[in-house]
Amino acid sequence: MNNFNWDGTFSVDFSFQDGMSKTAEITQRHLSQMKAMYQDQAAVEEILKTGDPVIYEFYELGCPEREGDLAFGTTMIHPGKIGNEYYMTKGHFHNIVNTSEVYYTMQGKGFMLMENMEGDWMAEPLEKGKAVYVPRGYAHRTINTGDETLIAFFTFAADAGHDYGTIETKGYRNVILEKDGKPVIEPNPKWK
Repeated sequence: MNNFNWDGTFSVDFSFQDGMSKTAEITQRHLSQMKAMYQDQAAVEEILKTGDPVIYEFYELGCPEREGDLAFGTTMIHPGKIGNEYYMTKGHFHNIVNTSEVYYTMQGKGFMLMENMEGDWMAEPLEKGKAVYVPRGYAHRTINTGDETLIAFFTFAADAGHDYGTIETKGYRNVILEKDGKPVIEPNPKWK
């Protein structure tokens, strides 16, 4: 664990010149940790017979979860599909639901899929050099629809926390699939 001066200033290397950050901690999510989130369970099981690919990873700094600080890091979603569904993050609400988040795309392309508890949803394109604002109260999931690793910088209020359980239990109302070589948004037949 790196020790940063959260009451002072510091800088962090997120250049990924050697494929890794020099100062941030890495967390990896493998297919086995996300298998229930994909539509095509036969494809999941077939892939898991030969390995357990890393779907995405994120780099963070271990920010103290206190009011007034900003947590930040990067997410890297690898290119690939499970059946016709793109690699994606688990997605989450924040424990403090009225927390917004910003994602800035450094490389690649994809979508930020968002929805709130009332059923409103949206999907914003992620493109290199553009930022997406996730409004408070919206769960959000990053989806890589390109052929290269999608890298996005994120920041949010450090005391917001993460609620992955709601998404793991209910899923999202919509999924983004590849059809005829293009991403399309369809209702999630597994949504609860």
